[in-house]
Amino acid sequence: MKVYEALAEAFVKEGTSDVFGMMGDANMHWMNALADRGVRLYEVRHEGSGLGMADGWARGAGQPGVLTTTSGPGVSQLATSMIVAARARTPLVAFCGETPLGDEGATQYLDQRRFAAAIECGFIHVSRAEQAQEAVRRAFYLARTESRPIMLSAPFDVQLEELDDPEEYVPSTALLKTSRLLPDPAGIQAACDLVQDAKRVVIIAGRGARQAAAGEEILALQERTGALLATTLQAKNWLCDRTGFHVGLSGLFGDKASMELLQEADCVIAVGASLNHYTIESGYLYPDAKYVQIDTSPHVVMGNGRVADCYLQADAVTAVAELTRVLRERSVRLEGFHTDDVQRRLTARLQPPEDYVREPGRIDPREAIWILDEELPGEMGLVLGSGHQTDFGTMHFQRSRDVLSNYGMFGAIGQAPLIAIGQMIANGNRPGFVVEGDASFLMHLSEFETACRYDIPLLVVVMNDEGLGAEYHKAKAKGLNPDLALIPTPELGAVAQAMGGGGATVRTPQELREALAEYLRSPRPTVVDVRISREVLSTPYRRMQYGEDV
Repeated sequence: MKVYEALAEAFVKEGTSDVFGMMGDANMHWMNALADRGVRLYEVRHEGSGLGMADGWARGAGQPGVLTTTSGPGVSQLATSMIVAARARTPLVAFCGETPLGDEGATQYLDQRRFAAAIECGFIHVSRAEQAQEAVRRAFYLARTESRPIMLSAPFDVQLEELDDPEEYVPSTALLKTSRLLPDPAGIQAACDLVQDAKRVVIIAGRGARQAAAGEEILALQERTGALLATTLQAKNWLCDRTGFHVGLSGLFGDKASMELLQEADCVIAVGASLNHYTIESGYLYPDAKYVQIDTSPHVVMGNGRVADCYLQADAVTAVAELTRVLRERSVRLEGFHTDDVQRRLTARLQPPEDYVREPGRIDPREAIWILDEELPGEMGLVLGSGHQTDFGTMHFQRSRDVLSNYGMFGAIGQAPLIAIGQMIANGNRPGFVVEGDASFLMHLSEFETACRYDIPLLVVVMNDEGLGAEYHKAKAKGLNPDLALIPTPELGAVAQAMGGGGATVRTPQELREALAEYLRSPRPTVVDVRISREVLSTPYRRMQYGEDV
């Protein structure tokens, strides 16, 4: 057996079913071996795009995504997408071919170990044939246990060597303990003391709570404590259809009515949420609150530079269930925020604005989001990108649906469509949509052709202000020339049609509804180019750039 065959066999036994990337001299034998073993290979137009898709696949599947590149320039193309995945703590394994061992004069030579360190991913080198299987096992083990990308770098000449009498491969999953992390009983008692002394409790559910499927436990705790339920950006809208006391997002992207309620809290229970400075507004959002934090990490420093008053290192399900059980034993039941007045205030915040900006040929971005939320079924997953236009979707999507946000992950635009493609493949190609800006979408326009080639029914909604929206509004706020941030764009609906997909450019609310109806009648790769007004500034930008109390 050749080393590349042993490597491919090991990847298959680790559960690899889909691989994203581009073929080159240094990875073609491995890719052929994968194809022979039934693995689906997705050839992309740029290596960094393949990584972005593997990132989305991992987030959708809940296990390590896999991507591949050839040596040298193939690896260097990964930089931005790799840092995004590392900051998002996405488990990935990148199989990267390498020039022959020790040949630093090769045209495509790159010190891939040093490069991996610079782009914030782990590195494992296949320097000898007999190390091949262990290298794969270690790469997947680290990706799973540290929740981060790992580069597996395999010199081309080593891949072609013979591996005599390979051992039966044992996957990394056989090395993992799967038992839940139980909370310290003394810690539970201390947390109950804080809750029992409180009058206004807020529960903040984060990505960790959602991944742990702790929804029922959180709702039971909310009912007993009279708490408001808020989420972090990575758990947006989770459980909003299960309780009348859901306030949406905690932090910068929260609406004013919700923020006013959250400021009344005297106890915050965070479940699977890091409580970074965005979520708690550096502490100003909860000025008088004591904190109970539940997380699997050994230690977490909150966004106000402090540690929680009571920190429980534990699995979300077991810790929240135990907290509720002990409160019940103590006969603790709080009315808290669960009043008719609070419910009326929360219902009022879900209404659309009273008046939209009317500009010929352009749609108010807030109205566009309300139409999308109303017309697209809740079972359609959503990926949100980065930039000023994303603020509208982040704040105004209200329907309960699976939402994945790439906001704040290195601040890189252009990643969301890639992540959406990978996530949809992981979810069996169920229709889904991504909301992205025009500059962001055009950055990786070629990958829309990839979606068409593989018949991935992705709906791309381009919120098109014909410019770099964030820079345009920041320039206006700083007294600079905002017109320098304007970039005309072609009719992106027509571009999408030329690439083999569906497409429409819309300038009125009715045209938007018609374009969405056309997609829903027959889902296929589609771009809806929504021409939006630049006259509407998002709420977060009004707060940050002008200090408005909105």
